[in-house]
Amino acid sequence: MHWFKGNTHTHSLWSDGNDFPEMIAKFYKDNSYHFLVLSDHNILSRGEKWMNVGAIEKRRRTLGVATLKKYISTFGKDWVELRGEDKKQEVRLKTLKEIRPKFERGGDFIFIEGEEITNSFGGSPVHTNGMNLKELIVPKKGTSLRDTMRNNIIAVREQSLRYKKPMLSHLNHPNFGWSITAEDLAHVLEEKFFEVYNGHPGINHLGDAKRPGDEKIWDIANTIRLATLKSDPLYGISSDDSHYYHGGDVKPGRGWVMVQSSSLEEDSIVRSMDSGNFYGSSGVHFKNLLRDQTKGTLEFEIEANAGAEYVTKIIGTRKGNEKKPDLVGETLATIKGTKVNYKLMDNEWYFRATVTSSKDHPRPSFNGQKEQAWTQPVWDSSAIRKK
Repeated sequence: MHWFKGNTHTHSLWSDGNDFPEMIAKFYKDNSYHFLVLSDHNILSRGEKWMNVGAIEKRRRTLGVATLKKYISTFGKDWVELRGEDKKQEVRLKTLKEIRPKFERGGDFIFIEGEEITNSFGGSPVHTNGMNLKELIVPKKGTSLRDTMRNNIIAVREQSLRYKKPMLSHLNHPNFGWSITAEDLAHVLEEKFFEVYNGHPGINHLGDAKRPGDEKIWDIANTIRLATLKSDPLYGISSDDSHYYHGGDVKPGRGWVMVQSSSLEEDSIVRSMDSGNFYGSSGVHFKNLLRDQTKGTLEFEIEANAGAEYVTKIIGTRKGNEKKPDLVGETLATIKGTKVNYKLMDNEWYFRATVTSSKDHPRPSFNGQKEQAWTQPVWDSSAIRKK
């Protein structure tokens, strides 16, 4: 088994990003990522698409070298396809099938085809990422917010069954537009993954005085699932949601997942994530991590940076406290240093770990951000209703 670094939420010129997919892939590969999901809004990187060069340049957030000029200097004039002149000049966007060989031939980097299924209900955004897709999923409407969430997750599941191929869906940025509550997330039992950290600065990651942040949403939802609904808890994903690669504040390299898998191959990565064999990170990594749901244990050693200090908070909910808001997702233990070992207690519904470094995040999405990591929960399996 090996650890592979990847980003599951990325935008390009195929939707509302501001760079070519090859340029974006180059950033991730050059920065030691092993896999990338190009997840543009309601589109796969397929078919013929031309874009006006002037419109592309208007998306750039910095002065200096033009987006097209950078593209040509990186990949060469023979690779870049242009037509028209002056204000009518257009460039063709390469498909995923075309760019795969440029990056995957070394065996140390792969693409996983994806889409951000972009939907809404009553003005509230409902965005779901589909991973390892074989065909486009048209957003599915619903009779309620939860029904809309559910229908798009089911669409991914149905495609997975039809193609006999593992696929994964994760609910994106629940606090974007303050649209999805912890209760909504808890009650859509078809959902298994959500973004506990998203690097877009406009998604209200920390919440506000009246509404919980993404970590607290995770704890509320998992407490409801275990204590009330007798269902499996959610896994947490960390991602970039990157849009801008020429300045701007929606940058790449802010959050990622580390997946433990037997091989760097699409189906293997997705199966490992589906089994919970991954953690989210915004800068903290582990030398080793062993999460044993059967034994109810979590053990890890942090890969320390020189001069950095680490604090791990074991967070969970004790039985009997599920109706006490201040004690849902409380800190069960605080551990300083690089080695952590914790076992689920009989009076706990679940626990998880958040590790925070004293090191500042190099590309912060909010003020005072530190590098962190989030492990998946360990829970009381006896609480789950038999299916």
